[in-house]
Amino acid sequence: MTWLRALKDTARSGLRIERRRLEPLIALRGAVGLALVIGLSLALFDAATAASSAFGAFQAAIATFQRSWRPRPVLALISGGSLAASTFLGYLTGTGGTLAHHTAFLALLCLWTFLAGAAWAAGPTAGIIASSNVAIMLVTVTLPSSVAEAAGHAAMIAFGGLVQAALIVLFPVRRWGAQRDALADALAAEADYARRLRHDPVAPFDPVPLMTARSAAAVTPRQARRRPGELHGARGLAERIRPVLASLADPAVGASAEGPERDRVRELLAAAGTVLDAAARAIRTGGEVVIPAPALAALRTPDTGAILSGPPRRAAVRLVSLLDDVVETAGPSENAAPAEARSRPTLVRLAPLVVRAMAKELRRDGPVRRHAVRVTAVAAVGYLLGTALPFGHGYWCPMAAVMIMRPDFSQTYSRSVARFGGTLVGVALATGIVEAARPDTYLSAGLAVVCAFGMYLVMRTGYAASNVCVSAYVVFLLGMGGLQWNQTVPDRVVLTLLGGLLAMLGYALYPAWETPRLRNRLADWLSADGRYAAAVVDHYAHPGGASCPDVREALLAARDARVAWQDALTKATHEPVRHRGLSRAKADDAARSLAQLGRVAMLLEAHLPDRGATPVPAAAAFAEALRTATEEAARAVRERRVPSWDGVRGALERWEVADAPDPVVRKGAGMLLDTLEELTGALADEAPRARPESTARTV
Repeated sequence: MTWLRALKDTARSGLRIERRRLEPLIALRGAVGLALVIGLSLALFDAATAASSAFGAFQAAIATFQRSWRPRPVLALISGGSLAASTFLGYLTGTGGTLAHHTAFLALLCLWTFLAGAAWAAGPTAGIIASSNVAIMLVTVTLPSSVAEAAGHAAMIAFGGLVQAALIVLFPVRRWGAQRDALADALAAEADYARRLRHDPVAPFDPVPLMTARSAAAVTPRQARRRPGELHGARGLAERIRPVLASLADPAVGASAEGPERDRVRELLAAAGTVLDAAARAIRTGGEVVIPAPALAALRTPDTGAILSGPPRRAAVRLVSLLDDVVETAGPSENAAPAEARSRPTLVRLAPLVVRAMAKELRRDGPVRRHAVRVTAVAAVGYLLGTALPFGHGYWCPMAAVMIMRPDFSQTYSRSVARFGGTLVGVALATGIVEAARPDTYLSAGLAVVCAFGMYLVMRTGYAASNVCVSAYVVFLLGMGGLQWNQTVPDRVVLTLLGGLLAMLGYALYPAWETPRLRNRLADWLSADGRYAAAVVDHYAHPGGASCPDVREALLAARDARVAWQDALTKATHEPVRHRGLSRAKADDAARSLAQLGRVAMLLEAHLPDRGATPVPAAAAFAEALRTATEEAARAVRERRVPSWDGVRGALERWEVADAPDPVVRKGAGMLLDTLEELTGALADEAPRARPESTARTV
């Protein structure tokens, strides 16, 4: 993609308004908390202190909107406390107006910004909160006039976070709502998958909803004692239902492509979709599971055993049993016990984990390290330029740059356009209101609260829309302290534009492109899929029953690698960088082959033998060959060589059909080799090599 096209695409992306479900009650709660803090500050202190406390309450409420599974009060307290500490330290180093004070504050700004950039290693929530704290600190350090006042301002900022946390506790809105939505989305995705399988027996499935639900299921010990019963076991059941659905529908290991078997399978899949949708609605709302009578009748039809036989019948029986468990688990229950305990570390235990994650990312030349260095340099240059230019509010330049910059190209450039466009519209609207109404201190405070409510309401619809409200909010908030619009608006518009340009220039000079890393991401996915498939096949040689922790671990690693590839490909699509041997067409073909590899392994996992079943010795040799070949193939992909599967093909040729009591594993082994050869064809830009005639049709 050329630079011109990349700039056009990112500009359109930045100005796009998305349709999202609004949450007015949560937005109202955040605005009420802000109003309480401003009103109390104005009553007890002065307008400058009220502005500081308002920033604390404003930012604390924003932190609670981030996609995090930690309790919202904790996020508000962390945001308010860290901003208070940043403000106080910033004032101590930056007061005095001498060169030494400017140098000390610049050093603190560089340290704080670098740490904020490195915080992205701990996740986007930590990165966003840390970056926002640095940006707001640049404003709040200018409000106090003495050390005692700075301490008071810091205390009121922390108090703002405390008020927001208290309101969340006292007036909860959809308690456990995020966790309910994550689990319901996973069940709804499987319901949609079941319906698509009726028409396309090999339909793809995106595992992201299941991964999100798994992340949401991790709780702290305190959360575990309060978690609703319906959130305990349904996720584990959803994980087990997905391979059963796929194995029932796929003609290779399930029912025949046409005839009575296929008709019965379609009935079961339709009923499964209905039951899963009903369970999703019950979990989302906290109500009872209501299943239509036709779906229940389809699942209870007694002639299933007469129509289906072998692997399809086993899959059908297993599906009905799992759906019964889902219905039982999804309904409200006070005494339900956790089916799968996943613990989330407390904040005390999380701190060393975050430090290790940051240190690990900073030791290598990855996106997080480059972002930390880049945002630090841009913030320092922006601060120096803002100080040198003949404006009275030079902090707007580094503030805008820090708020804009993200570890990837498309977000940084789209947010630059959105920030400037939103600022223009927001300050224009605020200026018109100020000129028409001439608000006093209290009316300015009220208008600031209204703008904050609008920002909380539309925050998830797009960065441009939220910036319109933020820009107006800042105009009214600073006007509350006596600053006229003509003292702040021109400065902010010019310096915001300069900050955006610095952010874009910084990324162009020191980028972290994903395009050159695509081959490594693809190789990681291939290696992870190979380990997963090998673990599954090996269990046919060493039957261990339903408990297969190694298979589960390999599956999760394969999912992580797949999502990492998808994220990297999405980012690379908008980058103005040459593909370097892995074109978009090749990447899509290779991704389809690896998705198919994972799907075949999932089909085999659905039919793992019970403990005590007859072993399949040839499966062990095939699994080892598969594991070795995929590791070597991953190295070949990284080195831009074409993978070879001679070892896997040889192991399959030595596998006699009589060695497999269950035909599923022998068929699956052949399907695995087919997908690997399709991958070779995709990467080699040629048709997949045909397998020898002696083995091509024996699976």
